[in-house]
Amino acid sequence: MNLFYTPGISGNLFHLSEEESGHLIRVLRNKKGDVVFLTNGTGDFMKAIIVDDNPKSCGIEITETKHEYGKKKYCLHVAIAPTKNIDRFEWFLEKATEIGIDEITPLICDHSERREIKTERLNKVIVSAMKQSVKAYLPKLNDAQSYRNFISSPAPSGKFICSTEASPDHLLENFYRKGNDVLILIGPEGDFSREEMQLASQNNFKVVSLGSSRLRTETAGMVACHAISMLNH
Repeated sequence: MNLFYTPGISGNLFHLSEEESGHLIRVLRNKKGDVVFLTNGTGDFMKAIIVDDNPKSCGIEITETKHEYGKKKYCLHVAIAPTKNIDRFEWFLEKATEIGIDEITPLICDHSERREIKTERLNKVIVSAMKQSVKAYLPKLNDAQSYRNFISSPAPSGKFICSTEASPDHLLENFYRKGNDVLILIGPEGDFSREEMQLASQNNFKVVSLGSSRLRTETAGMVACHAISMLNH
C-alpha cells in the first residue's frame, strides 16, 4: 500500500501537489479509476479513487475516511541531542516515526557536537517514514532548544532522563506507567553534564537506564521509543 500525504486536503474532491501527482502517475503508473490512500497527518486516513490522472495535478475523489486512525492513548515526546553525523539523527527520526512518536525536540546540551539543524530536510524524513509505515499522525518536530531553556518548560508528570549514571536496575520500564504521557531526555555521546543532571533533578525528572550496554545517542532514542511502545501493548 502506498500512502500519500495531503496536509491541506478538504472536501471530497481534491488535487494532489505536483510532487505527489508525479510520483503517483509517472513513477507508480497509476491511472484514472485506481484506488489510492491518503492522510492529512492529523489522524484522518482516506481511501480515494483517481478521477483525473494528470501527472502535474492529479484529481482524486474521497470515498471513505477513518478518523483518529491508529490514535494512541498516550503521547511520547523525546528531547534528544542531535548527532554530529546528521545521517544518524535522520535514522533516529525515521525509526522513531515508524515505531510511534508524537513529538521530537532537538536538544542543545553542554557536550553537544552539533548545535544547529535544518528542520526542512528532517521534516521530509519524518513525512517519508510516516507514509512508509502507514500512519495517520505526523510527529511534530520542534526547533532546536537549549537544554536550560527546555528543562523548565511545562511537561507531563512522566519525566525521565536517560543517563549512563543511572543504576542498572533503574530501568525506564520499571518506572513508566502504561497509558501515561511521557517526556524522555536523551543526551549527546558525552552524556549530560553534571550540572545538567542536577537541573533535571531539580525539575523532577527521574534518572533511568536503558540497559547495561552503552548506546549511541540515536540508538538510545530508538530504544526508548520501542520500550514505551511495548509497555503500552
